[in-house]
Amino acid sequence: MKKIVFILTLVVITGIGLNVNAGQKYKIAWSHYTGWEPWAYIQESGIIDKWAAKYGIDKIEIVLINDYIESINMYTAGQFDGCVMTNMDGLTIPAVGGVDSTVLIVGDFSNGNDGIVLVKGKSVKDLKGRKVRIVELSVSHYLLTRALEMNGLTERDMTLVNTSDADIAGLFITEAEKGRKAAVCTWNPPLIQVRNVKGASMVFDSSQIPGEIIDCLVVRTNAPDNLKKALVGAWYEAMTIMSSRTKKGKEAVRIMAKAAGGTLAEFKAQLKTTRMFYLPADAATFAKSKQLKKTMEYVRTFSFDHGLYGEGAPDKNLVGIQFPDGSVIGDKKNIKLRFNASFMNMAADGKL
Repeated sequence: MKKIVFILTLVVITGIGLNVNAGQKYKIAWSHYTGWEPWAYIQESGIIDKWAAKYGIDKIEIVLINDYIESINMYTAGQFDGCVMTNMDGLTIPAVGGVDSTVLIVGDFSNGNDGIVLVKGKSVKDLKGRKVRIVELSVSHYLLTRALEMNGLTERDMTLVNTSDADIAGLFITEAEKGRKAAVCTWNPPLIQVRNVKGASMVFDSSQIPGEIIDCLVVRTNAPDNLKKALVGAWYEAMTIMSSRTKKGKEAVRIMAKAAGGTLAEFKAQLKTTRMFYLPADAATFAKSKQLKKTMEYVRTFSFDHGLYGEGAPDKNLVGIQFPDGSVIGDKKNIKLRFNASFMNMAADGKL
């Protein structure tokens, strides 16, 4: 889900934003991840069609893109009106790429879905001198830097081995079976596989930095309000159903598990390490918190220090990030990522 590629130049595409103003048909991209599987249910159940009709929209198409980064690149290039992504990816791809984007829905944050696992080690400090398999420049890389910072280490204390998410679990398991001091930083579902290896210990996970790896629905800031209202309304209807203990709720979760390509038990296990914001009031409160500002300061510092702002970026203030209270970190004249709680507030107040 979280592999990062970054854009070195600003996106300058004649057609950006045309979808927003070209009638009443819109496209939203999503990719597989525990916290985003509800979009499969929203599409399959017809919930999205109901909310589109309510706001006079001919069609809102929820499109599955199997390549997470490609979905964000397609959104950045103007092919979609919205896309699911993490807070860090929203900053380093569309925002740095020049696309003015708004975090419309704060869906969840990783609360154990990302972690560091070692063989022959019991703490983060045991990473010193080791080779660590990781998808470099990903949110797992961000997690690693936070863990090191909290334990008096830096990346210079180890050797990072860039490894694809498709191979990372298998390679770790092979190294562990050979008796090597295997180490890995990854996310679910590979995380579940590696932590179950004999002799393996998870020495750090995202529950130790709660609220920092955030999963969102991002839309173009100039998207019309009726689209934003329909998307938020559809999402929280699904959240209400999903979190209920009704037959309908159980069926919704089953559909999501099937869409995810795993078993119901596996999906439920991953939900336990995903802090879902089932209530819009909780999501809005989170978006308005001081903690979010602190998190985005960490995120933009990591992103700039690791080259994700591009070679020509003078400093981490290149892009402005705006919060619900109107405050901005970064360039106030170049705001490209906005956290907006107003539509989540409307859902909480029953005004959608």
